Amino acid sequence: MLFYRAALPLSRRTLTFLSGLIRRHRRKIGSRWRRLNPGQQAMLALVHLRKGEPLTELAEGFGVGATTAWRYIREAIGLLASRAPRLDQALRAAQRAGYAFVVLDGTLIPIDRVAADRPYYSGKHKKHGMNIQVLASPDGTPLWTSGSLPGSVHDLKAARIWGIVRRLESASLIALADKGYIGAGEPVRVPYRGKDKPTSQKSANSAHAKLRAPGERANAQLKTWRVLRKLRCCPLLAGQLVKAILVLQLREAG
Repeated sequence: MLFYRAALPLSRRTLTFLSGLIRRHRRKIGSRWRRLNPGQQAMLALVHLRKGEPLTELAEGFGVGATTAWRYIREAIGLLASRAPRLDQALRAAQRAGYAFVVLDGTLIPIDRVAADRPYYSGKHKKHGMNIQVLASPDGTPLWTSGSLPGSVHDLKAARIWGIVRRLESASLIALADKGYIGAGEPVRVPYRGKDKPTSQKSANSAHAKLRAPGERANAQLKTWRVLRKLRCCPLLAGQLVKAILVLQLREAG
């Protein structure tokens, strides 16, 4: 086994933040001595999430077994995910910020599955994955992420399952979304559909796309964390994993 030094494109404040969460958690549960101290455990988790390196190789680099490494990473993910904003909190934050609208978009987190796993297969994306709903500010800052649903679930159905439309209406917030949400009704605004649309509808669709485009970059920001490029763990962990990354992404941007 060869070893080399590598850089991690994250700020020290993010490492300090996660180290603090782990340290307080260990103190709370009365954890005994561990192979890695809180700072090392935080670095292990951040490397896994940001760079998506294979677990066995990562464990070797930190001098622990693969099972121990995964246990440490799972613990860190849980601590981070528990701090992710809930939907009502995100909508209140959007109200306080005075956003004219928020952007609603769905994304697929690819998973390692075979063709027989039909519930996880997304016909839209032509691959297996988990459906995650994301709310973002007009400038593309992610505000909230949902739990995970099988990739075969349509974006509109997912939005209804998570109660997004109903809560947007209660918060008196407008959401811009793509054609996958046609039928959601107010307050979700979608483009006009169909061919040979009148000029007024074409102009409205163009304006809608320009307003929505920056907000849709939120998904791209989340996927700079390479572990989301293809999950090799239980697909049911996808929602918690994305929530953990949301917390880290907001910490980096703050």
